[in-house]
Amino acid sequence: MPELKTIALFVITALAEIVGCYLPYLWLREGKTIWLLVPGALSLAAFAWLLSLHPTAAGRVYAAYGGVYIFMAILWLWAVDGIRPTLWDMVGSAVALLGMAIIMFAPRSA
Repeated sequence: MPELKTIALFVITALAEIVGCYLPYLWLREGKTIWLLVPGALSLAAFAWLLSLHPTAAGRVYAAYGGVYIFMAILWLWAVDGIRPTLWDMVGSAVALLGMAIIMFAPRSA
């Protein structure tokens, strides 16, 4: 089950990053309160900490994380922005997740 733990950690990490970027966006583009920067900064700090919890090399984690981030951003588009993903959004997300799986779960000798 280490694969499920890795994926769950990536999902939580992506949510932390998306929230950490979305809250300042609300302030800058939607005219919401500047106080959104406080939880936004905390969310980005949590994002950085969560990335550090992965047991493999940082570069590999960052590369693979990108695939999960793409998938989570498309879900955010649907759930928060209310925009239904297109077929191509879903295909692109699937390709990104496949790339993540290859990077993280391929057998290696070192």
